Amino acid sequence: MSIEVRAINPTKSELKKYVQFGIDLYKGNDCYVPPLIFDEIDTLNPKKNPAFDFCKAQSFMAYRDGKAVGRITAIINEVVNQRTGNKTMRFGWVDFIDDKEVVDALFKAAEDWGRQHGMTSIVGPMGFSDMDHEGMLTEGFNELGTMATIYNHAYYPTHMERMGFEKDADWVEFHITIPDAVPNKYQRIADIVRRKFNLRTVKFTSRKKLKDTYGQALFELINDAYDKLYGYSPLTQRQIDYYIGMYLSFLRLEDVSVIVDENDKLVGVGISMPSFSRALQKGQGKLFPMGWWHLWKAMQGKTDTVDLMLIAISKEYLGKGVNALLFTDLLPGYIRHGYKWAESNIELEENSNVQRQWEYFDYRQHRRRRAYKKSL
Repeated sequence: MSIEVRAINPTKSELKKYVQFGIDLYKGNDCYVPPLIFDEIDTLNPKKNPAFDFCKAQSFMAYRDGKAVGRITAIINEVVNQRTGNKTMRFGWVDFIDDKEVVDALFKAAEDWGRQHGMTSIVGPMGFSDMDHEGMLTEGFNELGTMATIYNHAYYPTHMERMGFEKDADWVEFHITIPDAVPNKYQRIADIVRRKFNLRTVKFTSRKKLKDTYGQALFELINDAYDKLYGYSPLTQRQIDYYIGMYLSFLRLEDVSVIVDENDKLVGVGISMPSFSRALQKGQGKLFPMGWWHLWKAMQGKTDTVDLMLIAISKEYLGKGVNALLFTDLLPGYIRHGYKWAESNIELEENSNVQRQWEYFDYRQHRRRRAYKKSL
């Protein structure tokens, strides 16, 4: 029963099979949250995803006796390699059955492709940019996943270590209890920050107005705030335009906080969304016939969990308490709508500045994930 690894052509039909394999592998797993199939297809399609302006990629699927048993995407991000001076290939969208032959064959195909393109190391799981999922789950296999993170079987890290991969970076995640009121100390810090720096929060009732007023500035702020983070790939103007259209049209505005200075310049943003985890599970990656309905219900706040998708603070305000201003703005809405818990999503384990903001809440670290690396 030999393993056959096939290079995938980025057509809609082949990419659909590729994405569907990743969903089928977790059938019956109550912690796995499937992606939206059309969104995954677009991300992997060079004609759709503007990251292909500076990335090369090749997806592979492994078969045994004609049955799909694994997948992997090899990526070369030329911008990141230029910034770091490295010749590193990324891998992402990796899934496989618990079988040494399958795993070895998959990674051999990806690594050979990387060597053919002059790469000297491999790291992952990572996507084209930070807007894609990254980090293999190493702790928290019994915790419900989120729409913004990878879920994988517990045997994945064992295979990575067996193949000689080592830790390159770790991320941690926190499960936070929403309090009954804004913590007094948090409120005092926010009031001091507001007065000292003459900052204010801005609320929107129109997604279009948010997009038109701060859409561009929001992603420029992300580029500024995240620039030195692990593996960051600065968003190009084409990517910014793409993500403005993709994401800002679907935000629940009460779960968004925008902080500006006295000149209306954006200095901080917090974007959260009702958890789509259970809704996506019910839809199994499809919008039709009923997937859209489950997502719509979640968007109305018919869920007890809010996902903290993104927090970005201008470098000149880092460590000055602006995070407190964001959460004193968001928490009353969370409480009003009955959220009981929040998911922090991924934070680099050494990012103490971010993690200190949870010290005023009841929280627990419930997941850990890893980027693995080895030489080619």
